[in-house]
Amino acid sequence: MTSTSSWPHRRVVVTGMGIVSPLGIGIDNVWKRLVASESGIDKIKSFDASRVAARIAGEVPEGSKGEGRLNLSEWIPVKDLKKMDRFIQLGLVAAIQAVEDSGWTPKNEADQMATGVMIGSGIGGLQTIYETSIKVNEGQARKVSPFFIPSALINLVSGYVSIKYGFKGPNHAVVTACATGVHAIGDASRLIALGDADVMIAGGAEAAVCELGIAGFCSARALSTGFNDTPTKASRTWDKDRDGFVMGEGAGVLVLEEYEHAKARGAKIYGEVAGYGMSGDAYHITAPAEGHEGAYRAMASAIKHSGLSLEDIHYINAHGTSTMADDLELEAVERLFGDASKHLAMSSTKTAIGHLLGAAGAVEAIFSLLSICNNEVPPTLNLDSPSRESVIDRIAHTAQQRKVDAALSNSFGFGGTNASLIFKRI
Repeated sequence: MTSTSSWPHRRVVVTGMGIVSPLGIGIDNVWKRLVASESGIDKIKSFDASRVAARIAGEVPEGSKGEGRLNLSEWIPVKDLKKMDRFIQLGLVAAIQAVEDSGWTPKNEADQMATGVMIGSGIGGLQTIYETSIKVNEGQARKVSPFFIPSALINLVSGYVSIKYGFKGPNHAVVTACATGVHAIGDASRLIALGDADVMIAGGAEAAVCELGIAGFCSARALSTGFNDTPTKASRTWDKDRDGFVMGEGAGVLVLEEYEHAKARGAKIYGEVAGYGMSGDAYHITAPAEGHEGAYRAMASAIKHSGLSLEDIHYINAHGTSTMADDLELEAVERLFGDASKHLAMSSTKTAIGHLLGAAGAVEAIFSLLSICNNEVPPTLNLDSPSRESVIDRIAHTAQQRKVDAALSNSFGFGGTNASLIFKRI
């Protein structure tokens, strides 16, 4: 694998990961279910969905019994849970997993000041805002919780993680719709590469599976409504029968670390952040430009920064949401990779967990790293009748064991924001 990287001089690696998803919690549990072609999409349980057209979602499985289920009181004191919107709770649980996985425990103030947090969200405390607005509308403004504002603010995931562990370095939050998770990881990596931190806790969290969130996306005609009775069949990236995306909730958090710093403490290393690219469509508030020119430029920029050749990249975790835009992303990949496309694997893991909005890019970055660690690529579920042909292997139905030395992960968001990350084996 040749490399002529234009990335800043300090190398950045991943030393810890944590995940909360519709397939459960915990890296090992979620990966096992993902490559077994299991789905976390089901009928909505958290509220009565009879008043909305889309009645399915990827919700985090909860309860004290069963592997990988989330019991929030095991992770966060009950008195604190009441002060947090659900997106903060999910983000904090993923961050705790990631920090514990990394084994990084700052021993002095210098180490604390060299450790920062950058966890974002696309929407933030939607349910808290919804419930509080109803209370105010009913004339109960004086009964609004004093924790309402900090419960809804997107940067409070980073705030809580910083306070819990005493991390005094850069404290930031990204808000770029569905590109949030990738932007958070990429931006945090650059802070390390440029010397502003030695360690960054980075990722995304989202909990928009509520009546307001579902109703809003339904009105935009973005959600699948034709598979309410067969939820696991609803997310159908690149399939002729797709009719919209499936909302999901969860969080993904990575511990990023300067390479020499990680080596010096003997840290486990999952892979290296090799490249990061961004672009703007300057076209439409929700739709990508024809040919997905913005995606093309974001991927090309990430590859340029990585110093890798097109042939060095073996797997792409697609943005692939189960909408018509999927084909535009595929077209952009084929155009960029050219003859190298025939050796490429590309899949959409959203077919198993739904679209986690601001958390999607972080969770999918974890899946990309695990594909490198395990030389295995997760499947695209429900790809029964491809909407168009391609030389790219889209890993229909079943995971594949295959060499993965480098993986690219895409995330695109409303407003025409595009982001791509490349991870490689150390």
